[in-house]
Amino acid sequence: MERVRLNNGIEMPLVGLGTFKLRGYDIVYQALDAALAHGYRSFDTASVYQNEADIGKALKDLLPKHGLSRQDLFITSKLAPKDHGREGEAGCLRSLEALDCEYLDLYLIHWPGKQGHKSEDSQNPAWRQESWETMERLYGSGSFRAIGVSNYTVGHLQELLARCHVKPAVLQVEYHPHLVQEELLAFCLANGIHLQAYSSLGTGYLITEPKVEALATKYSKTPAQVLLRWALQQGIGVIPKSSNPERIAQNFQLFDFSLGKEDMEVLNGMHSDTRYCWDPRHVV
Repeated sequence: MERVRLNNGIEMPLVGLGTFKLRGYDIVYQALDAALAHGYRSFDTASVYQNEADIGKALKDLLPKHGLSRQDLFITSKLAPKDHGREGEAGCLRSLEALDCEYLDLYLIHWPGKQGHKSEDSQNPAWRQESWETMERLYGSGSFRAIGVSNYTVGHLQELLARCHVKPAVLQVEYHPHLVQEELLAFCLANGIHLQAYSSLGTGYLITEPKVEALATKYSKTPAQVLLRWALQQGIGVIPKSSNPERIAQNFQLFDFSLGKEDMEVLNGMHSDTRYCWDPRHVV
């Protein structure tokens, strides 16, 4: 499996299993079992997904089955927006407890604003800063091997870089051919921040795009594989989500083909500034 070396020296798999909307122990167990069997070693969750405890229990049950140990995995979780600020430490510790882990490989601020407050609330920057300082302390203690952010804009990143003692290792954002965030990717590359994409399939809209389907036929791959490969060839990590064992397997089979330059340009040319998830640009 291909990995990326983060700015603090640790390595993270470029492909992980996203777990958004995977709820219930049986569903989580089935998805993780299939993922481990097909080579996944990276798993992405969040406090707001309400599945951390099930993931922690499933991994404890599954590691012996697959002959693996905790050290073979890369586990990511995220601070809930409601826990920004003074509740940050409690939120971080709840994730560690729910996942039943002594440490997490990566912990992210999930959203730049605080839940229950308006996006234009002038206190958002202070809450973000307090959350980051808490995460820096937990990073220093070894509870987190790396820390980063999710759904940050260039402006949010500039603000963080001006104040932080530990540079964010990862930025996780929505990124796909309908939302080619060139400025954000260039900023991350220039500042040594790894960009990881979520919603690589545009929440499903992109897999039926005629141009994507045509490339899938050309390369004898699924539309999802074409979209995920497009991101990987730009050095962008991906965390496709599925509970279907066959799709989980397919979404990991990305390293036996490459898209030609002209086909990469076809996908780049599909940009329409369309977001299928959340828009953080309005968060002060």
